[in-house]
Amino acid sequence: MHSQTQLITTDGRRIAKRLFNHWKHKFEVVETEQHFQILMPTATVTLTPQESTLDVRIDSQLETAEQTRLESVVIDHLNRMAQEEFQVTWQQQA
Repeated sequence: MHSQTQLITTDGRRIAKRLFNHWKHKFEVVETEQHFQILMPTATVTLTPQESTLDVRIDSQLETAEQTRLESVVIDHLNRMAQEEFQVTWQQQA
């Protein structure tokens, strides 16, 4: 399953880096020039900072209910890292 959303922010790199650092003690992580990846046992979260957005993508082998729960966990963490509440709409594809 694949989910994606965009957060409207000019602080995408800082927010992504904070979450990357927060989760690097728990999961394997990969940082490139373009994005930050968190490699969870059942999913990969990719954070791609743009000029005015933070693109968030979750790729997994999860069922829809578990994917929706993971989306919630990711956005809750991003809200904490940004110290603001993002209103998001996830697009899911099987």
